[in-house]
Amino acid sequence: MAFYKDAPGHKGPKKNYAAGSWADEGSQYSDRRTGSAKREGERSYDKRDSRSSYGKPSYQKDGSRSYNRDGRKDYGNSERKYTAPRKPAERKPVEPRPAPSFRDSEYRPAAPVQVEETIMMNENLLAGRNPIREALKAGRDIEKLLVQKGELTGSAREIVQLAREAHIVVQEVEKVRLDELARNHQGLIAFASAYQYSTVEAMLEEAARKGEDPFLILLDGVTDPHNLGAIIRSAECVGAHGVIVPERRSVGLTPAAVKASAGAIEHMKVARVVNLNRTIDELKARNIWTYALTMDGEDYERVNFKGGVALVVGSEGEGVSRLVLENCDQKVSLPMAGHIDSLNASVAAGIMMYRVLSSRKA
Repeated sequence: MAFYKDAPGHKGPKKNYAAGSWADEGSQYSDRRTGSAKREGERSYDKRDSRSSYGKPSYQKDGSRSYNRDGRKDYGNSERKYTAPRKPAERKPVEPRPAPSFRDSEYRPAAPVQVEETIMMNENLLAGRNPIREALKAGRDIEKLLVQKGELTGSAREIVQLAREAHIVVQEVEKVRLDELARNHQGLIAFASAYQYSTVEAMLEEAARKGEDPFLILLDGVTDPHNLGAIIRSAECVGAHGVIVPERRSVGLTPAAVKASAGAIEHMKVARVVNLNRTIDELKARNIWTYALTMDGEDYERVNFKGGVALVVGSEGEGVSRLVLENCDQKVSLPMAGHIDSLNASVAAGIMMYRVLSSRKA
């Protein structure tokens, strides 16, 4: 009978490599723990407790446990020391949290942003050479022209010349200031008036048409637009024929002044003059008396305001300037009974306007 092992091509039984020379290799290496060489099939564990032969604890410390070679506890050589229990760490008092409120989840709309004044400012701001040139040629009222510092070239020089011929204030500023106001300004920014100016002649013609004595309000150095708006409003209420402001060192018809007038600007003429003293001289030539509102003048109740009246109101801090005060016909003051010796410019002007109105009716 033939067996499989006798079949042709059969290589014979497989070689057992585990029992061969694999164990012999590495036998020359010694155990780092015990220092003895390993032999084939030898384990490095103790047969008694299947634990490492080198792992027997045999140390002694004060207050610690001691073990002998057999792994049993030895209490004879140990000394127990009493240690006081640790105190628990002191905890800081926790502040109680506030009780939840329904307002935490309440919807709160954002505060309204005052954008009306900004929009009005943008509408009255002219940036760039072409818009400013066309506004000047069309005769539009310009409050101020800002020019970038440096040499004026090209059309910029022509625009500045047109502005000076129209008696417009030209001010040189740094480029940073212009960048804050507008983009692509080309070195020029102009502030247009929020309302069209009138003339002194138009005011006098209106008084003649109504058959009334002229009643004009002249402002010397009023720089607060809210005061200007309030004075325009009071002047319209008393039936004055116009308000006159100088070109320099005085506020004009800015958006804030127009807004403060509360619509009175639609019915009240406002003129802007180059020189206030020259205007006073012209009014005197037309038999119009000028009254300066000061602190050391005559009591307003003793003054007769019949005939043509031009009431001069000074600035908020300095009052009527010296030259204008010397050029006026009479100084008038309001009595003061309190600790403060001055009134707001618009308030004092309103009181004097109604005194003129009551004097005329009498």
